[in-house]
Amino acid sequence: MKRGKTNRWLTPMRVLLCIDLVLIVLAVTAAANLRFLEDPEGHTAFLETAALRALLVAAALTTAMSLFGLYQSTLRYRLADLLLRVGLSFAFGGSALLVVYYAFPPAYIGRGVLAMALGLSMVAIVAIRVLAQRMVRSEAFKRRILVLGAGGNANLINERLRRTSDRSAFAIVGFVPIGTQPVTVDAHLIRQPIDGLAALAESLNVAEIVVAPDERRGAMPMEEMLICAQRGIQVTDLSSFFEREAGVVTLSIADPSWLVFSGGFDHSLPRRLSKRFFDLAAASLLLLMAWPVMLIVAVCVKLESPGPMLYRQCRVGEFGEEFELVKFRSMRVDAESDGVARWATVGDDRSTRVGRFIRRTRLDELPQLFNVLRGEMSFVGPRPERPQFVGMLAQEVRYYNVRHSIKPGLTGWAQVRYPYGASVRDAEEKLKFDLFYVKNHGLVFDLMILMQTVEVVLFQRGSR
Repeated sequence: MKRGKTNRWLTPMRVLLCIDLVLIVLAVTAAANLRFLEDPEGHTAFLETAALRALLVAAALTTAMSLFGLYQSTLRYRLADLLLRVGLSFAFGGSALLVVYYAFPPAYIGRGVLAMALGLSMVAIVAIRVLAQRMVRSEAFKRRILVLGAGGNANLINERLRRTSDRSAFAIVGFVPIGTQPVTVDAHLIRQPIDGLAALAESLNVAEIVVAPDERRGAMPMEEMLICAQRGIQVTDLSSFFEREAGVVTLSIADPSWLVFSGGFDHSLPRRLSKRFFDLAAASLLLLMAWPVMLIVAVCVKLESPGPMLYRQCRVGEFGEEFELVKFRSMRVDAESDGVARWATVGDDRSTRVGRFIRRTRLDELPQLFNVLRGEMSFVGPRPERPQFVGMLAQEVRYYNVRHSIKPGLTGWAQVRYPYGASVRDAEEKLKFDLFYVKNHGLVFDLMILMQTVEVVLFQRGSR
């Protein structure tokens, strides 16, 4: 039985987004039918532009939902958490729609229609997510994967993708030992290719084979793998599998040749121009909105403790070049009086009362918007580190300097996916996300990170 190549873009989150868009459009249509039930003329007038106005409502609400983390790679929310996120999303999206209607009156759908549409949409979206949480637990909706290899590298899948949420899109049907290489996975997961790898894959209805040997030289069944590829079974390297499913570059298995040949690292002129335009637009807009808050923070910092309002610190930027990063001062002036650089820690006693608040809410980082406007930083990218730490981490952590191939960012993939780092191990874990961003950065990815940053700030995750 032949099967088509797996569409890597058809992820559960994208399917859910499409379902949400359809549900909201249907909710607007149903609300209009109810509202104009006894007014045929008004109903006819509404239908003339109903499709565009319904799509506007759907776009506003799904954008707001993404801001509050409802399209992250997990469907597992507690009911109270789900209701809170959906409620905040509709409040934010509804407010945004009112602003649009004020600026562009022809888009207005009427208070009655809008209120009913929001109510129907909210009920439908909560219901579909509760249903989706039940459905993703079923193996029938997951991509079936056979792992070629049963040693240490193959077992990384069990160790690092062991949670149910990690495996929401796939199911491991077994591990195939390679030659005389050691076997470390549990015996009940082993599958022996008695009639060959291709026959085993078809008997298990496999959609993808993940190649995960401990040693490649002279041990790979290349002819069998070629037969699998010819029959429409996707064959994927372990590093690429982790990159796709976990959104990280796994340092222990990624070799230089994979980094070179796996694609990414887009530094083309269109990408550089689009990123710079995005930086200027996002930084200018946020600065325009945040300047009153920045003024209040500056006064509070000045009133609480003696010393400057702003704190300037040398950081390492693109291509290893150093620049002066600007923040609101959140610590005492003598925080590093001995000249030794230290990471911030939980409950750091060097922080002032105002400092603890602005660090927790990320308000201390707002002056970095001027670094973005000057071109020293990007709005999205790896966080810039101090030269003292960079020198140490480059020796301790493999591929650490690869993160300096693009401009550092005010926010980044590591910031929305991993808590604040204050050790070499934390730096290594964050580097997995930074390298993924460096390889895969793009305008859509930047927008997604920016939206998730709003959630991080609102729910105060990862700050110290």
